[in-house]
Amino acid sequence: MAGPEGGGADERTDAAASVVRIRLGIAYDGTDFRGWSRQPGLRTVQGVLEDALATLFRRTGEVPRLTVAGRTDAGVHALGQVAHLDVSERALAAVARPRRGQEADASPESALARRLTGIIGADADVVITHAERAPAGFDARFSAVWRRYEYRVADASAVRDPLERRRTVVVPRSLDVEAMDAAAGSLTGLHDFAAFCRPREGATTIRTLQAYAWRRAEGGVLVASLQADAFCHSMVRALVGACVAVGEGRLEASDPRGLLRTAQRTSAFKVMPAKGLVLTEVGYPDDAELEARAVQTRARRELHTEGIVG
Repeated sequence: MAGPEGGGADERTDAAASVVRIRLGIAYDGTDFRGWSRQPGLRTVQGVLEDALATLFRRTGEVPRLTVAGRTDAGVHALGQVAHLDVSERALAAVARPRRGQEADASPESALARRLTGIIGADADVVITHAERAPAGFDARFSAVWRRYEYRVADASAVRDPLERRRTVVVPRSLDVEAMDAAAGSLTGLHDFAAFCRPREGATTIRTLQAYAWRRAEGGVLVASLQADAFCHSMVRALVGACVAVGEGRLEASDPRGLLRTAQRTSAFKVMPAKGLVLTEVGYPDDAELEARAVQTRARRELHTEGIVG
């Protein structure tokens, strides 16, 4: 048994229990960001949020860091991004404490979101949409079971809306949306998407594309909806580019499926610009399954990194 100076198991358990994990909902206009991930000398979403957290927690001695569901590239937007941070109960209580004459917030987490908004700016291009105490076992990255994206294209048949220009790509030809949708549907399932991914050393290109479809929305804008367990680098924009090539008549509707089978990077189509892409939602299992999902995903990623799979 440990002595009074060394501390025992109960003391260590109490210390671990004093840490709270907070789940954040985040939305941003990616136009003026160099992606999610913090990079020296560059403006990124993670950098802006973590700088705000450092300011908020500066008197507590803690510097919270964010773990994100999906690291978006430069210019990509998000409406449903998810991240988590770990802080002590003591530090959270300190930053959530109402100031003199101020009404208390509904919860410490809502106070955290409100004060972060005050630091970032109410009219900023990144917004905390909600904050809540995460259930046991939750991990923003590894507990996720799917990510959903949308991509917007205005072709020659669409009404041009200048208010949507920062998140819509213009293609000056009329596109065949039926052919594009047929091509998209042929790509769903578990595959090696090497033909549609920018290779990264040690990373697998095997993914399950759970859904991919095209439709014309209000005003004639074409909207692609894609959902997968995870996406590799540039995969969404490449999948969109292949279907746009089909819509233009440069590829047959069956060609993207054929390119998929080659499992090799191709120049048969152009990867589309980032600005048309929005991360709309991240899906998680029931609370009771969160920890098991995180363990499973982490183990699979480690195997892939070691080169055993993929």
